Amino acid sequence: MSRLPGALNHLPLPIIGSPLFIISNPKLVIAQCIAGVVGSMPALNARPAEQLEEWLIEITEALAAYNNANPDKPAAPFAINQIVHKSNDRLEHDMQMCVKYKVPIIITSLGAREDINAAAHSYGGVVLHDIINNKHARKAIEKGADGLIAVAAGAGGHAGVKSPFALIQEIRQWFDGPVALSGSISTGSAVLAAQAMGADFAYIGSAFIATEEARAADAYKQSIVDSNSDDIVYSNLFTGVHGNYLAPSIRNAGMDPDNLEVSDPSKMNFGGDKSKAWKDIWGCGQGIGAITKVQSTADYVAQLKREYQEARSKLMQRKYA
Repeated sequence: MSRLPGALNHLPLPIIGSPLFIISNPKLVIAQCIAGVVGSMPALNARPAEQLEEWLIEITEALAAYNNANPDKPAAPFAINQIVHKSNDRLEHDMQMCVKYKVPIIITSLGAREDINAAAHSYGGVVLHDIINNKHARKAIEKGADGLIAVAAGAGGHAGVKSPFALIQEIRQWFDGPVALSGSISTGSAVLAAQAMGADFAYIGSAFIATEEARAADAYKQSIVDSNSDDIVYSNLFTGVHGNYLAPSIRNAGMDPDNLEVSDPSKMNFGGDKSKAWKDIWGCGQGIGAITKVQSTADYVAQLKREYQEARSKLMQRKYA
């Protein structure tokens, strides 16, 4: 068992909903937490910056009200994702808001900074850092992150290329703290598989896009339902960082998904309102072949729970020499 800090102990389900750029909003985060999984959203989804405080008030008050009414079945905690890249000119402001409202979990991406970790720790918050390889994992922990999100091959958005088997194995050789695994996880059996590999939590993103609460276009949600792993394209053209995207959205934007240019990584930008690419080009992971309908977050999480329990039961029934 890993050493789990308070905010990650005793979760109803070993699942963290990943922050979905542009798509995650308070409605989705609240629904995820009440359903029993950690809900999250990028701070940058609140535009203008002043809206972040409004959203944090909405989330904290809604979850507090739910917990008061359901003391025997409290909601899971929520998380805010901070892009720790030099182009994010809102980082200081957004972290001040997170400290003010004591956000339970901070997810940091594209850069590990000791001051961000210290700010979260000042009120007892937990920091999980996105990594795509073992080298970055060590740096994140050395700089004070509490845990890791191993973004393996097949994940949506800014995905890595490492096999989850290799990535988790290498991390577990030296780190016994909390680890979430990301990459093509959309079923309860995949959640169990992530734990069997050594992860504490499954990190699920793309499947939550196809929920009623997600702030995504109906065409985006339907494209996830209609597509599978053959429809995912890995490219760095759109943000300067390699990621996975839905081929139909690339075609709709007038480009050939099989012949995309290579971008200059120095063009990477997450500041201001640089969100057009994510509106036109739809990020998505390879695990969407299991997504067959758009449904509520509550129904999807209930499905995950059933599948998880069924997978555990079937595994226990198997006999090995």
